[in-house]
Amino acid sequence: MYISLTAFILFLSLSTGCNPPSENKSSFREAERKLIEANIPDTNPPSSIEDTRKKAKEALTYCRFKGMNEAFCILIDMKIHSGRNRFFVWDFTKDTISHSFLVGHGCCNNPWSGDYSKEKPVFSNTGESHCSSLGKYKIGKRGYSSWGVNVKYLLHGLEPSNSNALKRIIVFHSWEAVSDEEIYPRGTPEGWGCPTISNNNFREIDPLLMNTQKPVLMWIYSD
Repeated sequence: MYISLTAFILFLSLSTGCNPPSENKSSFREAERKLIEANIPDTNPPSSIEDTRKKAKEALTYCRFKGMNEAFCILIDMKIHSGRNRFFVWDFTKDTISHSFLVGHGCCNNPWSGDYSKEKPVFSNTGESHCSSLGKYKIGKRGYSSWGVNVKYLLHGLEPSNSNALKRIIVFHSWEAVSDEEIYPRGTPEGWGCPTISNNNFREIDPLLMNTQKPVLMWIYSD
């Protein structure tokens, strides 16, 4: 008998009690394990290291051409489910991922802070769209943020697909609503277009960005 993924997760959530999701993280890890055991297909598996390495090679060529940082870059793979790690700090010198985190994307027309587009985000470069924008960014000036750990980095869109980033106030910052660890099959809360990571994870990245001599590339993609 065929059981839909949504129905299966609903059954599991009802069978594990009425604790709110934030207090019952282990049940969702158990749900993922049972999905595998029940042979229910995962419609959005994580990307492979080789997929990320291919992007990193393109990124390094771009950084060399543009005079950007050649020690590391940030790659955000939006085709990965938002409840899984898809924010990668790629170490060019070691040719591997040094950090991997959850990251939020824009809610667009959906309610703010939900996870309605956790599997299929919508992207836009239009003001007030509340969507994230694909493309390459130069991470700019560090400043004060009213969110998370009160630090933000300006993002300069380098392509037609994200050219309005500064006008739209799309910045890189932390948000206490974002988890430190993967929460699949739930998705990461969605904001108004900024790439957001957890407070603790941001504290790991912030020193890297502060100590670099050249601008760092952030590349948000879905292909």
